[in-house]
Amino acid sequence: MSELDTLRSTVRDFCDREIRPTAQQRDRDESYPADIIPGLAELGVLGAAIPEEYGGAGLDDHGYRIVMEELGGADSSFRSMVSVNVGLFGKSLLRWGTEEQKQQWLPGACRGELGAFGLTEPGAGSNPSEMRTRAVRDGDDWVLDGSKIFITNGSKGAVTMVFARAVVDGDDQGITCFLVPQDADGYTGHQIHGKLGLRAGDTAEIVLEGVRIPGDSVLGEVGGGMKVALSALDNGRFSLAAGAVGLAREALEVSVRYASEREQFGGPIANKQLVQELLAAMHVDVEAASALVDRLVEARANNPRPTLETSTAKLFCTEASVRCCDRAVQVHGGYGYIDEYPVQRMLRDARVTTLYEGTSQVQHLIIGRILTGKNAF
Repeated sequence: MSELDTLRSTVRDFCDREIRPTAQQRDRDESYPADIIPGLAELGVLGAAIPEEYGGAGLDDHGYRIVMEELGGADSSFRSMVSVNVGLFGKSLLRWGTEEQKQQWLPGACRGELGAFGLTEPGAGSNPSEMRTRAVRDGDDWVLDGSKIFITNGSKGAVTMVFARAVVDGDDQGITCFLVPQDADGYTGHQIHGKLGLRAGDTAEIVLEGVRIPGDSVLGEVGGGMKVALSALDNGRFSLAAGAVGLAREALEVSVRYASEREQFGGPIANKQLVQELLAAMHVDVEAASALVDRLVEARANNPRPTLETSTAKLFCTEASVRCCDRAVQVHGGYGYIDEYPVQRMLRDARVTTLYEGTSQVQHLIIGRILTGKNAF
């Protein structure tokens, strides 16, 4: 057995033991899995792609992809938590942070003191140029005011990368990334309830009211926030594509089991041609999505920003996960519509993957821009 096979087996065993048995109840209750986070930390998942010198597991993209797939299949709320902590927060801090910032925040993130990524605002989603959150220079400090919405790990984490317009002596110096402790005075995170999916995850609205942070809290350069954000989204979209593959594969696996066990018309429904058609279509989507992630892993090894491959994988894998989960509900029939079986939760979890970290429509525009050299947005 290879090291990657051992990794997959280890993570899957943890998911089977600690995550899958309680996924249904967490979904019903919208209960945050605080009791499982220490186990994820001990397993090394929370620092999966973070170097060992900062407390992480030091996995390369092949290993990290496996972690995302397994979590995506078990419960996408966990995939989302880890994807943000590692892909958006951790890898961004590795690339853009000072050594002092890395030492301050990365070991904690690997232990379960989670990081968040605060880009989206109520009035600025796909178009961050409309961002209204401001960070005003006051002596040696920065003072932040504004709000963010739909921020994973935003109310139960330790630190948030907050993107804001930096203002110095009345001059707007552009969007800048700041490392903001969640226990800072004036920082309030409100967990959002009533979500369609990812109901066990910490998705928060953040309010910043006079939050004062030291001058050295800037990540990267003043005015360089969009460079940080775009590199972070490349990592996040890779995490999301891999997780979507895991979710689609899980939908196929549970549907094959159900079709083999469920009897109608004198035998298992797996004997029926139209059920096999649904399963075959799911299989093709899973294989195609997995191959695109394979290609993306290879591209990332040879290119620091393989934007075309990233957007292609994010677009196809997330849309494929929705198709697969929808077909899984169809295979399960009426039982797929209630939470006795996991497929309706999986469909709800899949739906958001086409929205965040760049909607499917934004991915079409990115791909189109690269293909034609023309910017449509």
